[in-house]
Amino acid sequence: MKKICLAAFALVLSSALFAQKNTVGKYPGRTQFYAEVGGPGILFSANLDTRFAPTSLGWGGRIGLGFYTGEQYNYNNGMYYNYYSQSVVTIPVQVNYIFGKLDSPHTFEVGGGFTYAGKKIDIMNYNDSSRSNLFGTASFMYRRQPMKGGFTWRIGFTPIIANGYIMPSGAAGVGYSF
Repeated sequence: MKKICLAAFALVLSSALFAQKNTVGKYPGRTQFYAEVGGPGILFSANLDTRFAPTSLGWGGRIGLGFYTGEQYNYNNGMYYNYYSQSVVTIPVQVNYIFGKLDSPHTFEVGGGFTYAGKKIDIMNYNDSSRSNLFGTASFMYRRQPMKGGFTWRIGFTPIIANGYIMPSGAAGVGYSF
């Protein structure tokens, strides 16, 4: 599992770097660095989002580094015992598509991917056997991104999928587009 996560991380990062190689300055606004509360990072994450083509719209990907701190319980015959707080590093990875007009800063993002957590956690509080360190994610976000780069923000619906359940979640983020 760790090898798959590392391979996905390397793929998104290398495609972002390769795509930027000869286009920096020519196509502003296609790469974003932003901080996000909620969303695929589960609690908080810092992310890099880039387009695969020389435009601010279309196919792209994001990768981030985040953390989750939450209450964990051990269960025995339906009874709670051994309550503790746990902090975990998360790595959200997504492929997304940006819809919009080239001459407008108003865009809409639809994406899907996964989040790897450094330790097995239970974000849905069902039972001890439902702990996982890999979660499916989706994003349906309004993005305000200037055409020539600058301050950007986003807000939207970002469900998390684990163990056959979908947990509704939201996200908000601010950053800089260049």
